[in-house]
Amino acid sequence: MTQAATQRVVDQYQRYVMNTYVRQPLVLTKGKGTRVWDVEGHEYLDLFPGWGVSGLGYNHPWVMRALRGQSLRIAHVANNYYHPLQAQAAKKLIELTLQEGKVFFTNSGAEAVEAAIKLARRWGHAHGGRFEIISFEQSFHGRTMGALSATGQAKHQQGFEPLLPGFVRATYNDLASVRQALTAHTCAILVEPIQGEGGVHVATPAFLQGLRQLCDERQLLLVVDEIQTGMGRTGTWCAYQHADLKPDAVLLAKTLGGGFPVGALIARSAVAEVLSPGTHGATYGGNPLACACILAVCEAIVKEHLVERVQQLAPSLLARLIALQAKLPLIKAIRGQGFMIGIELAIDGRPLVERCRAKRLLINCTQERVLRLLPAMTITQAQLGRALNILEEVLTNAQ
Repeated sequence: MTQAATQRVVDQYQRYVMNTYVRQPLVLTKGKGTRVWDVEGHEYLDLFPGWGVSGLGYNHPWVMRALRGQSLRIAHVANNYYHPLQAQAAKKLIELTLQEGKVFFTNSGAEAVEAAIKLARRWGHAHGGRFEIISFEQSFHGRTMGALSATGQAKHQQGFEPLLPGFVRATYNDLASVRQALTAHTCAILVEPIQGEGGVHVATPAFLQGLRQLCDERQLLLVVDEIQTGMGRTGTWCAYQHADLKPDAVLLAKTLGGGFPVGALIARSAVAEVLSPGTHGATYGGNPLACACILAVCEAIVKEHLVERVQQLAPSLLARLIALQAKLPLIKAIRGQGFMIGIELAIDGRPLVERCRAKRLLINCTQERVLRLLPAMTITQAQLGRALNILEEVLTNAQ
């Protein structure tokens, strides 16, 4: 294969595919674990697999086996019927999160956010006609209109005005700001335990506990967006569990399906009951293929001790980056938790992403100056070391 193979695919995209993404000139054709291969046969280490979707790595054998097996039985069951895997997947997710409640299945994280918005408003209307939802500056909840209106980054909203009314902004990690944002119309608070797209900012346990107290005082719902942080990435099943928090609803997606498109809204039973037949739906939500993948992901995380792997490997990852920061004034801050790391730079980080790619390492840059790492929980220590060697070389040469 030659570079011409890449260019042919790029040309086809430019002719036939809407230009809604900033794409790197890389055509991927195969993946296994932390490694991917391009159309020309080059191998890469991927420390940002699928924007967090491939939290178990690419083509995890348990997930692929479950997907193949279920595809031979039945791929889709309409939601006016039952199938056993949806009940099993819901039971498992409740056990891992709220311990009691109900689940609504979606096809993506943004759809899970939309479902949560409808749940919160339906609940609010039943409790005094309330409808406002507090979210946070620099938050990111998705690109559908409800999720976009909840998002706290104006750059994503430009040209799509008017946004949906009823969303109020507060400052992340600032309880006083949240109190000021409260009105008689507030029904819920929507928060990410770590703001991924916002630059990998971690909520303090005191802040999250303070939100819970405010919600209890005002009879509000606390909705935690775990779409990027959930399913073991931070060293617990969900990042809110680091703070010993008890949310009213939890949103999951990305790693949840192991590469298959799926999302979920999990809510306490007393809250979930406000959504009655006909109030919400998703034609493909909770289909047998998706639920087979969810169950395989959960089983793999447990039996391969992946949460424990994150707990074991993350401290050395963080320590190495902090040591690198001490040597390189270029690095302003290291933030994150578990396998969700942000490296804030004093310069534009986007050219460094390209230099890493040239050395066969894939990473991400968000907020222009924050390099973001979301390694698969299955990454080996040797692969992690090799990736960090490349990153260190690129950062050192950028001085």
